[in-house]
Amino acid sequence: MRALLTGLSLIPLALAAPLSAQSARGTDWWKHVDFLADDALQGRLTGSPGYDKAADYVIAQFKALGLKPAGLDGYKQPVGFIEQTILSDRSSAALVSAKGETALKVPGDIIFGGSGGPVPETIDAPLVFAGYGLHLPEVGYDDFAGLDVKGKIVVVISGGPANVSGALKSHARSERGKWLAEQGALGMIALVTPHQVEIPWSRRVALSSQSAMYFSDPAMRESAAPFLNAQLDPEKSAMLFHGSGHDFAAIAAAADASKPIIGRALPLRLKASVAARRSDLTSPNIIAVMPGSDPKLKSEYVVLSAHLDGLGLGTAINGDTIYNGALDNASGVASLIEIAKKLRTGGAKPKRSILFAVVTAEEKGLLGARYFAKRPTVPQKAIVADLNFDMALPIFPLTSVTPLGYDQSSLGKDAEAVGATMSLPISPDPFPDRNTFIRSDQYAFIREGIPALFFKYGFKAGTPEAEKEKAWRANIYHSPADDAKQPVMTDEAVKMNDYVTAMALRVANSPARPTWNDDSFFKRFVK
Repeated sequence: MRALLTGLSLIPLALAAPLSAQSARGTDWWKHVDFLADDALQGRLTGSPGYDKAADYVIAQFKALGLKPAGLDGYKQPVGFIEQTILSDRSSAALVSAKGETALKVPGDIIFGGSGGPVPETIDAPLVFAGYGLHLPEVGYDDFAGLDVKGKIVVVISGGPANVSGALKSHARSERGKWLAEQGALGMIALVTPHQVEIPWSRRVALSSQSAMYFSDPAMRESAAPFLNAQLDPEKSAMLFHGSGHDFAAIAAAADASKPIIGRALPLRLKASVAARRSDLTSPNIIAVMPGSDPKLKSEYVVLSAHLDGLGLGTAINGDTIYNGALDNASGVASLIEIAKKLRTGGAKPKRSILFAVVTAEEKGLLGARYFAKRPTVPQKAIVADLNFDMALPIFPLTSVTPLGYDQSSLGKDAEAVGATMSLPISPDPFPDRNTFIRSDQYAFIREGIPALFFKYGFKAGTPEAEKEKAWRANIYHSPADDAKQPVMTDEAVKMNDYVTAMALRVANSPARPTWNDDSFFKRFVK
């Protein structure tokens, strides 16, 4: 799952059930995870030999199940990227005020991001604070109203107003870099309040040596001009407000309470030099199809998606440099394989075709899914829905489901109906300000106007399940500990697989295509 926050924590990790308790179906599911998360694949970095081995494995599984190739090159849809690595040892940064310069350690104090497009080599620009940094004039909310951002570095803080839905806040965060570039801003610094940090700064620094990627095709990029993305150590955030007459602690407290925050110019400039190394590479999406059984409906497609890529090799943690990505997201790919098997062997056959999209470069910004959603290998208008699997986390019993996006389209009613037959009610997103709605591949389809859901194990904030999930993120997420040695409840994964299988069948066999709710913000993206 695409990270916005990464780091280490001292939160104790509660153990899930041992693998020895698994059924035969749980064993089958775990075998796929075990192969894809093996050290031999070295973390499945996009464009690496390990990723290619994982892709070959998935293709072999799809072939064995009788799925038909639906890529441009057999099962493969090649995607061209430029890999960009920030060279921190050759980069520098400083805050400039009337009193002089204060150096910032790169990456100890500030981390430069390399996604979206090429980073600028040098920058010297004033700072302006834009509160939450949300541009949503359609619902009467705009943090940038009255602010001059042209030629400036825009500073934003985590969170958002209580009266705007989590889905809309997440959407605005996803779009703001592109929008700011269009307004002439030169970059953005993202701040996180100490209370909203999921996991500490230390591992974000450790991961800063990882490469970023953007599309080789300029037409696919978010911005035509270089744009600087940066993140600041939460403990250093107060530095940006020195001399402004405003206290960062008070601003952070307002953000934590989802109260209004007023933007303002800051009496500082950011002066930076950013060195980067770039190279070309290609990595494929894997696309397979199970043709529908109905002559009239088989030309329409329900997409099941999951990302195959991981983080590859990285900074050693406890002596281990392989970021295996077992639950993020070998588990999701394994689920798609097992769902295909169940659809093949089950009595009910889908009337619409089921398209399996195992995509690349999710960890680099949902790039593989974005490429497929914009340039699908089937007619885009024939895609009726996307059902996405990413880091479902079978680390506690599945008693409810959180299908993110369920409140935006008729798929929510389908999710409720399927859940009712399986005693799996819907639980609302317990942490909407985490941006989970935009952090996986279903969002690429939503941006193209295609209704979509992203499946998570349901739980409520403040429960033991919430603590287990929090501990997993703190101790295992985006680290070498996300490997096949961790305890996992495989039979709970089978239950989720069955739920999504039933969802796929319901959507595929419904006489009507899924539709956006009349009041959904995302209805505007329908083409």
